[in-house]
Amino acid sequence: MTYHKVGGWNMANTRETIIEFLQKQDWPTTTEDVAEKLNISWNTAQVYLLKLVAEKIARYKKVGRQNQFWLNKNYRKYFKKM
Repeated sequence: MTYHKVGGWNMANTRETIIEFLQKQDWPTTTEDVAEKLNISWNTAQVYLLKLVAEKIARYKKVGRQNQFWLNKNYRKYFKKM
């Protein structure tokens, strides 16, 4: 999947793009990796990742100076059914 610049995207698209990115990772990823790969600011990536943690969709662990994030094993159950 090719990721595009977020400029002009709404917040839901950014959130979904981050979730899709996390789904494709084989191991935990850092805020910096998410920001770099998705071409968004570090702060934007951190805010969205921490929101996903608060929603119990993702988990994280601080390793040294880095926050490492991964999707919760049963993250799909936290999505509203449409």
